[in-house]
Amino acid sequence: MRLSDFDYALPESAIARHPADRRDASRLLVVDRSTRTLTHTTFDRIGDHLAPEDLLVANDSRVIRARLAATKRETGGRVEVLLVEPTTDEMTWRVMFRASKKVRAGTELLIGDDVVVVEAIEGEGFGVVRLPRAGRELAADHGALPLPPYIDRPVEPEDEERYQTIFAREGLERSVAAPTAGLHFTEGLVADLARRDIGLVKVTLHVGPGTFLPVRTDEVDDHAMHSEAFELTAEAAAAIEAARRVVSVGTTSTRVLETVGRPVRAASGRTELFIRPGFEFAVVGAMITNFHLPKSTLLMLVSAFGGRELMLGAYEEARDAGYRFYSYGDAMLIL
Repeated sequence: MRLSDFDYALPESAIARHPADRRDASRLLVVDRSTRTLTHTTFDRIGDHLAPEDLLVANDSRVIRARLAATKRETGGRVEVLLVEPTTDEMTWRVMFRASKKVRAGTELLIGDDVVVVEAIEGEGFGVVRLPRAGRELAADHGALPLPPYIDRPVEPEDEERYQTIFAREGLERSVAAPTAGLHFTEGLVADLARRDIGLVKVTLHVGPGTFLPVRTDEVDDHAMHSEAFELTAEAAAAIEAARRVVSVGTTSTRVLETVGRPVRAASGRTELFIRPGFEFAVVGAMITNFHLPKSTLLMLVSAFGGRELMLGAYEEARDAGYRFYSYGDAMLIL
């Protein structure tokens, strides 16, 4: 498979730069794999297309205010630091740098009054820094939410709430991007689904930069995924193993479930699972997902589940019907 096999055209006007007025007011395109039919509806009607005893599996990781504005202590040069994940402890973090001039090991960076020391450079914009205090504390004081670059605007007050899912748990601030399929859910919608005997459990996958880094290889199979930390509890695993049908809420939940596989058991660790066409799904029976960027690993994942031609056809119909794309955009249910 070539990277060009996962390309499609999208006008700038189709990119959602703000969330919908109400989370569950987003549009929903229902794709039936068996009949190859497409149905247009709204997300608050998703229960009409699910069945009693279905089990939703959502990601409860929380987006950290990972984007930090820094200056080089010696020269005053500006550096953007993106916190990726702690390494040995909460004061040593793997990060990504963005700067006009190279950042070198030993450089001291100022973030407010805090001095951050660059301990190592790893290449491809990554490095390791030593912080004067816990990364989550530093991020809470000085960080900004890492909205995707295609949103192309400053962070606004509404983003503090709307770029977190209702499933995000305090204490799990580790993701550098939202698990966006979950952004469409409200407490009222979850309650309505429960009344229909549609259950919900949560797994954790801390979304790393691999979710947005471009694929740089022409051959899809040559791409290497960045690893991400995940956890599946024994309680959630038991519910998933017993479910009539597992409906993954997003690509991150999908990767956790398919990393664990059958039988579904409690697990934690890291996953580098790269799902693309040809992958055989063992756990996921239906999937809720947003509309993803061309040539992205996320589009490859949904193409593996729904079929590349059917997915690209659905994307084309959604585009022509005025759907909103990407993180703050509309959603798809693949049955």
